[in-house]
Order: sequence, then C-alpha cells, then structure tokens
Amino acid sequence: MNLGKKLSIILCLCFIHQAHSGALKLTSQNYDAVLSSNEVVFVNFYASWCRFSQMLEPIFDDFAEKAMNEFPMGKLSIAKVDCEAEGQIASKNQVNKYPTLKMFRNGLAVKKEYRGARSADAFISYVRDQLQNPIKTAKTYPEFTIALNEKKKRILIGYFLNDQVESFKVFTKLTSFLRDSCSFIAVLADQNIVQRDNLEQISFKQDLEHNEIIYNGELSNYEALYAWANEKCTPLVREITFENAEELTEEGLPFLILFHKPEDTESIKLFEGEVARQLGHFKNTITCVHADGNKFSHPLHHLGKTAADLPVLAIDSFRHMYLFPDYKKMTSEGNNLAKFVEDLHSGKLHREFHNGPDQTPELSKVEPSNGNHLPNVKDDNKPKAPGGTTPPESVFIKLAPSKDRYSIKFDGEL
Repeated sequence: MNLGKKLSIILCLCFIHQAHSGALKLTSQNYDAVLSSNEVVFVNFYASWCRFSQMLEPIFDDFAEKAMNEFPMGKLSIAKVDCEAEGQIASKNQVNKYPTLKMFRNGLAVKKEYRGARSADAFISYVRDQLQNPIKTAKTYPEFTIALNEKKKRILIGYFLNDQVESFKVFTKLTSFLRDSCSFIAVLADQNIVQRDNLEQISFKQDLEHNEIIYNGELSNYEALYAWANEKCTPLVREITFENAEELTEEGLPFLILFHKPEDTESIKLFEGEVARQLGHFKNTITCVHADGNKFSHPLHHLGKTAADLPVLAIDSFRHMYLFPDYKKMTSEGNNLAKFVEDLHSGKLHREFHNGPDQTPELSKVEPSNGNHLPNVKDDNKPKAPGGTTPPESVFIKLAPSKDRYSIKFDGEL
C-alpha cells in the first residue's frame, strides 16, 4: 500500500472517530482497515430483531462515547456489526448467538469472548484490563524470584539482554493471544545476572514445582513459537466454574469431569496424570475438567452421589451423564479411562444404559459423526433388556448460552 493511500485511510478514520456517535459500524468496506489501524477493537455482533441486542445498543453506544474520551485513537476502537446486513463478517467470526462480544488485538480475534456484565462500567473495566501490559519485567535475580511467586503457574518466560532486541518483540506478540491462558515474565539481564542455558531463550514453567521447558525452535519464527506456546498454555485438564461453564460448554465437546473436594489436590494431580497418559489422542473430541463437588452438588445428585462419595468421575455428553464405575480403577494398567471415553464415542455407554450389557457386536447402532464430536446414537423404541436403565439427563447442557441472555442462531440462518 503506498503512502498516499495509507494517509487517506488514516484521515478517513480520524473523521469517522470524531463524527460518529456511539460505536463505529463495521461493514465489508471498512472492516479490515479499522481492525488493522487499532491496537484493540471491541466489537458487538448483533441482530436488529434480537431483543437482547436492542437492550444492549444504548448501553454499548454510551460505553463507546466514554471509551473515546479516555483512550487515544489507534489504541482502542469500539465497533458493532449488523450480522444480518454483514453476513460474511459474522460467518468469518463464527457468530452463533446475539449479541456476541469479541475482542480483536492487532487485527486478529482473541480466543475468549466477553461474557461478563453488560454495562458501560463493566465494559470500560474490561478494555482497561485488556490494554494493560501483561508482561512482568525483571532485571535482577531477586526481581525474577518475586515475579515467579506472583505468577505461580503456567508461565512463559523470555530471557533477553534488553527490550530492544527482535526476539523480545516476538515474545511481546505472544501476549496478544495468550494473555488469558498464560502469565508472562521478561528477564532483561545478562546471563551472569540471571542464569539460563542460552543468551536469548523462551521457556515454559508449569508451576513453581516444575522445571522450565525450553523452546528449541527459532525465536524469529512466530508461527512455530505460537503453536508451541499455545499447546503449553492450554492445560489438558481445566477447572470448570460457574463463571466459565458457558464458554466451555459452547466448545461443544462432551465433558469428562472429576468432581472432588475443594481441598483435595491429590485427586486432581492423579487425574491430570492419567489424562496425559491415556487421553492425549482424545483432546479434540472431549473436554477434561475438574469441578468443586461442593459447588456442583446438583450434577452429583443426578448421578446418585453426594459429597461423601467424592472423588467421583463421570462423563456428561450434553444428552446424558454416565458414571465411571470405580474411581480407584482409573489408574489401572487396562487404560480404563481411555476405554470409558471410547465407549462414549462408540455409543456403547448409551446402549448399555438403555438395553443392558452388549451381547454381540451386532447390537451397535452408531451413526457416523456429524462433525461436532457428540456421539450420534439411535434411540430405538424397543423395550429395555433385563438390567437396562435410563442414564441421568445432562446437567451441564443447562449451563450453555442461555436463551434468557442470547438469541441463538440456528443452522441455515444468515
């Protein structure tokens, strides 16, 4: 792009920034220019017929006015997309409910949607936090030790001579998309001040008890570095809470859930170890989580269990819940945890709950996957076989995006 065209875009955006009232309306004509011209863009994807979008509109416009007065142009833009008029933009961003609030950083969408309170003050607080520098710097070993103790777990550590080197800029770029998944520490010191294997290096530290894992690739190769860092920063087992349940449920993968007492950290470590050992190849077809059994007593009750029975292991397929028969056998040599997940995907868990134990392989009636990783099992109307039961209905499906908060887009819309 030549200099004259760049200046034209900047002048145009300056005029828009000063002239428009409320959030800037994004269209196919200005979408790329706005995203590329601002460090952060906070976007409301809405539908004019959606009552929740209608309720949010004046609040979001008020927030946009306040944000324009607080943050300089180029630092932050508040925008909105009419998903009916701009179907391609909505589709590109995988919008499946209204309103959907997404943050874009340096032109790319961050992984997590905004799901907090819908008020101008809450939005202002959110964007302030998003504009904070997430990197904690250390120039001495004592400062480095303090930073480690503050961050505590899932830390990306960059070692550099100063903040002017190219590798530091690459490290800073990682924070754009991993700041919600990892903590960041930049050590700006010589090797004789803070020792490490290489003059410049980036490493990952799971927690204070684990040694650092050094990235062995080229620091200048951002794509490879990001892929490595993203894998390290995304744990195989995540904690599910009432605050993040909507986000986890919307991913669409069945849950393998460890219910435990809040003080019981040993069962979590054991579960994490077995998930890593047995279920690595299932990571794209099931979400492994652990949950405070006291807070999530309702699903325990559905399974016929109480806090006295913890720890308890189960699968929620978003249709039914299936209890792992014996928690103590999770670590046996038979890979029982992997078999439990395999039985979910094959439809065996569903069949045996309805019809009793399988007698022959011919009983299997599993449809091909429809791509959403949920088991497709035909419910027949035959009487239950002796010993057959009905599995409890899913509880966690009720924590998915609520129709009391969103208008859900169905297949075929837009």
